[in-house]
Amino acid sequence: MATVTFRDETAAGKPIEEFTLPDLPESISARELVRLRVREEVARYNAAPAARFNGLVRPEDAEVELNGYRMGAKRRIDWERQADAAERAFGRNGFLLLVGERQIDDLSEMIDLTVDPVVSFIKLVPLVGG
Repeated sequence: MATVTFRDETAAGKPIEEFTLPDLPESISARELVRLRVREEVARYNAAPAARFNGLVRPEDAEVELNGYRMGAKRRIDWERQADAAERAFGRNGFLLLVGERQIDDLSEMIDLTVDPVVSFIKLVPLVGG
């Protein structure tokens, strides 16, 4: 079993937020890894709903803020809908997925978590007028 650190970073590589999950399989697909990350962050939010959600993708009806989303009314989030949205965002280049120093380009790619236990997510912001 592997312990993995999920880290959100700026495009310049500055860490924004991170959390660690133990007891993950030693080998996992990038898709499963993204879904696992989303499931964990939603579970943490749902355990103590707040006015702000710090997650990989924006929940429905939430407003974008710096490094997070304003939820308005506190409510539960459906992790499967969030995970599906994260997969779509990956396909549209909404974020980069780095394992160690290597960029993952395909969600079906298998990842050895014993070699690279740090998984970084870099959210990409569309350029205005681009």
